[in-house]
Amino acid sequence: MARGNLAPKARKSKLHAPAPKRDGSALKTGSLAPQPAASLSIAEAIGTQVRNLRRKLDLTGAELADQAGLSAGMLSKIENGAVSASIDSLEALARALNVPLTTFFASYEEQRDCSHVRAGQGVTIERRGTKAGHQYQLLGHSISGEVVVEPYLITLTEEAKPYTMFQHAGVEFIYMLTGKVLYRHADKAYPLAAGDALFFDAAALHGPEELTKLPMTYLSIIIYPRT
Repeated sequence: MARGNLAPKARKSKLHAPAPKRDGSALKTGSLAPQPAASLSIAEAIGTQVRNLRRKLDLTGAELADQAGLSAGMLSKIENGAVSASIDSLEALARALNVPLTTFFASYEEQRDCSHVRAGQGVTIERRGTKAGHQYQLLGHSISGEVVVEPYLITLTEEAKPYTMFQHAGVEFIYMLTGKVLYRHADKAYPLAAGDALFFDAAALHGPEELTKLPMTYLSIIIYPRT
């Protein structure tokens, strides 16, 4: 009798499970990186630029509206993206703010980096380890933003030699693909094989100390501030 009473409840709870949300909240990756702001409409992007420029000049809304020959209410609607401003209104605001008209469209036209490299088509790069037989293929590049990210596929052949004198700004992430190595970082050495990873402060001396099994390949991702 107990089992007969429990089975319908189990089926009922399964049938009445809440439907998954479709607002995008379930699509977050779990990364600790800040979530990007939602894409702005062109009216919102223009309004944001107008507001930022006004505040940069330490002007009140009423002052800017007066200088541009607009009502304070209309300026408020423009800044909030509630209306699509006419070209005449934008030209008047550009004159009052002493900026080119195109400034208002800057944030809307901003491009996001994307680099696509097909298999075997990475750019061969010469670095300090090249003379020791370390081959570098750059797999992508970033052209904007506050940080630079350099992803490399590094190959060490039978002719390669140990080299532990790498040192540069930022941090580095290594992921072993094939082969085995004893990798030196500062005063410690770490045995790495396929599937192993190492993440470290690249300001310390580092590099392959013992080439245990060749040929060897690994991904190296270097991240540092853009100067």
